[in-house]
Amino acid sequence: MATSSPAQTWIITGASRGLGRALAHAALAAGDHVVAAVRRPESIATVAAAYPDDCLVVAHDVRDVDAAAGLVQAALDRFGRLDVLVNNAGRGLVGAVEETSDAQLREVMDLHLFGPAALVRAALPAMRAQGSGTIVQMSSQGGRISYPGVSAYSASKFALEGWSEALAGEVEPWGIRVLLVEPSRFRTEFNATGVLEFAEPSEAYGDRLAAVRADLAGAHGRQEGDPARAAKIIVSLAHGPEVPLRLPLGREAVERISAMHRRGLADVEQWAETARSADFEGVPASARPI
Repeated sequence: MATSSPAQTWIITGASRGLGRALAHAALAAGDHVVAAVRRPESIATVAAAYPDDCLVVAHDVRDVDAAAGLVQAALDRFGRLDVLVNNAGRGLVGAVEETSDAQLREVMDLHLFGPAALVRAALPAMRAQGSGTIVQMSSQGGRISYPGVSAYSASKFALEGWSEALAGEVEPWGIRVLLVEPSRFRTEFNATGVLEFAEPSEAYGDRLAAVRADLAGAHGRQEGDPARAAKIIVSLAHGPEVPLRLPLGREAVERISAMHRRGLADVEQWAETARSADFEGVPASARPI
């Protein structure tokens, strides 16, 4: 899948499996360079062996924010530039708000927000200096829609989305693009036993969340999304002239997020007059820069 544009250098976190591994394969097949950031380097040894000149494997735990600068420097030292940063590493956590501990909530926030934020801050000076770059934030349809049992996971992805939307406006003058990918269910290890984490169920919410737990636990191996096709789309966008801020990926994501916007607009319109009545009378509308 070689592209006609010049070779790009990627950093991909969580590249040992799932969408991250598919992205590494797709970028390398396109003739790009990949820095695969993984906790266990041996987990991607076969990919590195197939592309010895173009794939650099770096041991990296996204939660270690102090290591972010070193990861970016490794890419610059090996390939001379950084074109695409993919914050992909992540995992799911299922449990009611009352069942989820502070430690569990903080861990998913470290993984899905603070770790990516540190890597973006480390990458931006090089991207600004070269006047280009693409930051790919692997969010989720759960970063736009939440439902009982996924409060912690959605909170972390909602936070990533808000943070990234502001980032996109800040870095646009330097030719840096931000792409929030919002996948539905893809056939990765996300739902696998031992990967998807479940908070200890309580008597109060046991029946309430039983169907959610069963649905998420039973999805492994049956997800409709193809990681290889998703990866090709993302690599094509990274090489292309235009990148959307948000990309719902997969049919379910498109349908659910579209329905969410329709419901949200209907709610705003239903309560618009009540909401407007909260303002002082006769005050001119504010003039905002954005």
